[in-house]
Amino acid sequence: MIISRTPLRVSFFGGGSDLPAYYRRHGGAVLSAAIDKSVYVTVSRKFDDAVRVSYSRTEEVAHASKVEHPLVREALTLLGIEGGVEITSVADIPASGTGLGSSSSFTVGLLNALHAFRGKLVSATTLARESCHIEIDRCGEPIGKQDQYAAAHGGLNFLRFHPDESVEVRKAVCAHGTLTALQSHLLFFYTGVTRSASALLRNQSSNVAQPGRKSDGTGALVTLAETAFDHLCDGKIGDFGALMDEAWQIKRSLAEGISNAQIDDAYAAARKAGALGGKVLGAGGGGFLMFFAAPENHATIRKALAPLRETPFAFAPEGSSIIFVHE
Repeated sequence: MIISRTPLRVSFFGGGSDLPAYYRRHGGAVLSAAIDKSVYVTVSRKFDDAVRVSYSRTEEVAHASKVEHPLVREALTLLGIEGGVEITSVADIPASGTGLGSSSSFTVGLLNALHAFRGKLVSATTLARESCHIEIDRCGEPIGKQDQYAAAHGGLNFLRFHPDESVEVRKAVCAHGTLTALQSHLLFFYTGVTRSASALLRNQSSNVAQPGRKSDGTGALVTLAETAFDHLCDGKIGDFGALMDEAWQIKRSLAEGISNAQIDDAYAAARKAGALGGKVLGAGGGGFLMFFAAPENHATIRKALAPLRETPFAFAPEGSSIIFVHE
């Protein structure tokens, strides 16, 4: 039996520039961090040659090619595992639609566990590349590349997406206490709404593929990601809130459905209560809201956003890892 643990992530700046429709033309950049909420995948040898997969439902099929879960089926196919395996998964946070990159964390964790099941330990970069290949190329998901690299590498990273498909991962190296200070300024609230990101991302991809205001807006998000990363490395987080607010005003204009009345009302209430900036995590439309505010204003913001459920997150320095092996 093999068990992998893979972190979810929060994205600060640059989301959307990791979509192929944008980075293949202009290059993209994202600033994101892995968090201490994870997806766990268990892979064990089955007593027969069949395949059993348990997630929100349970499948038992004679051959890997018959598995209906597309990510599981394509991962097994990629690694040449035809049967004799049982796969289960659980997560610390609702499995989908929350804006924390759960699908990619699952795929990265599944690949990590399957490689270990075959007796191999592979690099974080390999896990990220294979996950992108499965999700984007094999399954045709209209997503970007940031989630896979965040899940595989862990920590707080500046991710550069080049038109030639290469990805540069730069760890945030900053003065002692900077990341702790950043974390102390962040608040996270669950809207209670889950949504499929596919339609939003298809719309956004279509918008940024053509020259114009929305493509230019995505370029501005890349610039903000670069600026925020430079400030972070210099130990300066004072401007983070203003930068987040600027990025959110741009982001919400890139595709219909990124924001809605509930999100707008919550954002306005948080700002009035002392938040300097914030955003919806993920593609938008629901999931989690993140705000940046001085710690002394947190209680007022919590009161203003009641009854939204606050869910504290901490940064996770480690990416996908194998936490249990039993032969």
